[in-house]
Amino acid sequence: MSGAREKRDPLARKRLRHVPPGARSRAMHALSARAAQGRLVMQACSDCDKVTYPPRDACPACWGELGWREQPAGAQVLCETTVRVSTDPYFRDHMPWRMGKVQMDAGPVALVHLHAALHPGDRAHVRAMVDRGGNAALFAIPEGAIDLMSDPQWREFVVPVAGRIALVSDARNAIGRAVVRELQTAGAELVVAGLPGPALASDAYDAVYALDRVQTIALDVTDPVSVAEAASRIGGPLDIVVNTARHVRTGGMSAGNALVEQRRALEVSAMGLSRLAATFAPILAGRPNGAFVDVLSSAALAGDAGNAGFAAAEAARLSLLQAFRHEMRGTGVRVLSVFTGPVDDSDHQHAPPPKVPPVRIAGAIAEALANGREETCVGDVAADAMMRWLADPSLYVREKNL
Repeated sequence: MSGAREKRDPLARKRLRHVPPGARSRAMHALSARAAQGRLVMQACSDCDKVTYPPRDACPACWGELGWREQPAGAQVLCETTVRVSTDPYFRDHMPWRMGKVQMDAGPVALVHLHAALHPGDRAHVRAMVDRGGNAALFAIPEGAIDLMSDPQWREFVVPVAGRIALVSDARNAIGRAVVRELQTAGAELVVAGLPGPALASDAYDAVYALDRVQTIALDVTDPVSVAEAASRIGGPLDIVVNTARHVRTGGMSAGNALVEQRRALEVSAMGLSRLAATFAPILAGRPNGAFVDVLSSAALAGDAGNAGFAAAEAARLSLLQAFRHEMRGTGVRVLSVFTGPVDDSDHQHAPPPKVPPVRIAGAIAEALANGREETCVGDVAADAMMRWLADPSLYVREKNL
């Protein structure tokens, strides 16, 4: 069971949405940055090798220097408690709340959020999650197959798709079509498929647009009037927005009609994102599980001499998305970024393999929503680009343009 989607009386007083308290140390923010990527990392001492949790500025055993390392997720539940009263506005609205202590296989004893199916003595799998305020938290879930969505506490850390209304900004490109099908398969109550440009005769016979619980609307992210009209035509409260709009063209800075293509790329990728955010953010902020997902290219991480306009537009898009994520922290709306390399579509006919199938990108979006993961890399090209950029941005820029 994924839980029924909250229905709201349009005449009733609007319910305030609170987020968990956000005061954190610098070390804890470092953990949050890694948890946003779905990584379970803890600090380990460079001198005595002791793993420690929660994050600290020095090793509690020998005062040595601490570094971040990937850790095994296994643990055993030691004890549990149920919190029934809280002075914090967020937790007060979500009582009762289960917490527990687990003995990590990595060594430390950690205080975690506890899934309803776990009890003392059980083996557990610990995940590093990001709460609605954007901060890291450890959540213990049972090992093996289980319906995680049956626990309302787990649903506070993720974005359920089943029973929700979702918008796909560009359902005409290959990625958007795959996302529409994935969300519909995942049980969305309604998937609104945005179609840019003039209507095509083939739209009436398209199998994706004819799927049950799929509605098509005209939506051009470069036109503020079109975006506003699309918002007014969506029948019901909107829970999820997936922005798949992009303008992929090759070319450098000076050849041919470079300026025309650069302007178009910026209008679609950067300004298109801004128009969607400005229009739909207030709608998402009123939902209990609102989320905005943006699909962008790993070219956003560094300038590309062969795709100068596209890379610049995606870089601007990434910067705006990061700002948007920060703005939405206080509303509890999740802003998720999904990075991909060259896609197996008509826009990347010139690019050599490997290419990412659109259906894989759609699956990664569904997985990111189901796990509340803020940053996802799809495919080897995007994962390698992110790893090299994080390790040494200057070197990555030079290597990319050799």
